[in-house]
Amino acid sequence: MAIIERPAPGIIVPALPAGAPAITPTRTFGALKRPVASTGWKSWLFTVDHKKLGLMYGATAMFFFIVGGLEAVLIRLQLAAPEGKVLNADLYNQMFTMHATTMVFLFVMPMAAGFANYFVPLQIGARDVAFPRINAFGFWCFLAGGIVINLAWFLGGAADGGWFMYAPNSGPVFSPSKGVDFWTLGLQIAGIASLTGAINLIVTVLNMRAPGMSLMKMPVFTWLITVVQFLLLFAIPVITVALFLLTFQRSFGAQFFDVAAGADPLLWQHLFWIFGHPEVYVLILPSFGIVSEVLPVFSRKPLFGYPFVVFSGAAIGFVGWGVWAHHMFASGLGPVSVAVFSVATMAIAVPTGVKIINWTLTMWGGKLVFSTAMKFSVGLIVLFTIGGLSGVTHSVAPSDTQQTDTYYIVAHFHYVLFGGAIFGLFSGFYYWWPKMFGKMLNERLGSWNFWFMVIGMNLTFGPMHILGLQGQPRRMYQWTEARAGEGFFNIAFWNLVASIGSLVLTFGILLFLINIAITARSKVRAPLDPWNARSLEWMTSSPPKEHNFDSIPHVHHLDEFFHRKYEEDPVTHTMREVATAEQILAELERNADAHIHMPSPSYWPLVLAAGLPIVALGILYSIPVAIVGGLVILYAIYGWSLEPSVAADSDYEGPSSNGHEVGATHG
Repeated sequence: MAIIERPAPGIIVPALPAGAPAITPTRTFGALKRPVASTGWKSWLFTVDHKKLGLMYGATAMFFFIVGGLEAVLIRLQLAAPEGKVLNADLYNQMFTMHATTMVFLFVMPMAAGFANYFVPLQIGARDVAFPRINAFGFWCFLAGGIVINLAWFLGGAADGGWFMYAPNSGPVFSPSKGVDFWTLGLQIAGIASLTGAINLIVTVLNMRAPGMSLMKMPVFTWLITVVQFLLLFAIPVITVALFLLTFQRSFGAQFFDVAAGADPLLWQHLFWIFGHPEVYVLILPSFGIVSEVLPVFSRKPLFGYPFVVFSGAAIGFVGWGVWAHHMFASGLGPVSVAVFSVATMAIAVPTGVKIINWTLTMWGGKLVFSTAMKFSVGLIVLFTIGGLSGVTHSVAPSDTQQTDTYYIVAHFHYVLFGGAIFGLFSGFYYWWPKMFGKMLNERLGSWNFWFMVIGMNLTFGPMHILGLQGQPRRMYQWTEARAGEGFFNIAFWNLVASIGSLVLTFGILLFLINIAITARSKVRAPLDPWNARSLEWMTSSPPKEHNFDSIPHVHHLDEFFHRKYEEDPVTHTMREVATAEQILAELERNADAHIHMPSPSYWPLVLAAGLPIVALGILYSIPVAIVGGLVILYAIYGWSLEPSVAADSDYEGPSSNGHEVGATHG
């Protein structure tokens, strides 16, 4: 591979492809006017910086992860022994409903959104997202929705109909408390966050990529996040309609799901699962993207079959819309419908299997480095494969019908979502932590964190396969000694093992929290490129500057950052280093862009989002309160629309390069 030398910095970088226009080095500016870095609590409340919002998503999601984990431990303590007394029947129903709701809607989804907010603009060489204020509004909607859902704990009891909230059980006759109302309204508010975030990231990826970055030069993480946003764009309106109808039935006497009034008893199930199965891929695809970034870095070789990984991800997003009714095989759909959805369920295993093959071949022959991030990625491959294989058995209708509503299903989806989605997120924590905070999580403690989690996860959910095949039903708050069985299939033994496993798993997660605390107190700074990474997010400072890049990079390769550091020796065909990360960053800083426009902070997204829970509480308790919330929303929209499009000069410091003031647009 030929190389050229840029005149100004004197750093060797890869040459442009044949026929491409030559790079004209930009001027070097010694006193570029920069945005003033805002500090203090207001800088977080009013921020529109995609990186701060990503961290806020992550911190809030981690809080809900702890809440959801404590709920899970209480469930397992209740089921550890026959006729458990830890929870009564009503509280148990609330606990498993809120555990699933919290983990799906308030942890995995927003944590993936946090990674997407933080790293997608960096990976495509952009300075921000397309709509920074709408991005901030989305975060505050997520927080408001989570608060509304959990407020029910303190106002008469939480939702108790399961995270799927099947009608008519979710109607006022069978769930007379307001817990379900808090659930429906809170999810509608959180859904606004998902919908606005989807639009924002789609526009960002399609319109704000760095010069030269075609779609097939984007990192896989960005690709799969984009697929997820299209899934959300079409799935969120479906569940929103269902939640809207249920709200009207419970609060205003409508009869959308009232079978006695002639409603279709399967209407809710179809609406929920048309959303619910694409939702599974909303949860897992971001982790697939993380693994596709981590494996090449720690295998010391490029991702095997990049186009196959990309197109299989898109295929999963497409085929995922045609498998929802395999959740409903026991509901009497009829043989034709069952056959169609059985075939679709088998078909979607193909693009998923393609990814597993690509990941395996990426590691094959590589110089593997088993960092903690790598361990979690390999753990995902193994555990997700187990969950995927048990999932394929559900494409066989007789088997699925027998296993429905047993603990076999619980085992399956926890191997997919915990062993898959959550292990992938933990891989991302360890991989990107030095980029986000400039410090590295302790690798020794991280290794203990991994092993306790992988052992605890298998101890908890592995026995549930046996329990399910023995016929233990889901959603029963007690089991009796009379059903214990004998020998290997003794459900008393396996329930106890699963409950002990939950404590082991909890300890593993506690080690991660301890690791965070130790790292936060450490004064040791991480190297700029600690893993010898490949993609653009590592081609800036750690943590990144407010404007991400002093000079927007021109992209000529997939794995652009790697190709700026290394070239292939024409004789030995080995890669030799031609520039360090520090030299590349210095070059970007010396070739800094003349004018950098960044949006200024705004409090209107927070005010607008604050009006939504007021409306929700008004619907539940007092219509005049809902009207007040509506007025807050209208006032916030009015104020938002009148904000100036250019920031005040006080938001900037220092003279511009040419003596003129440099404005900052709101974006």
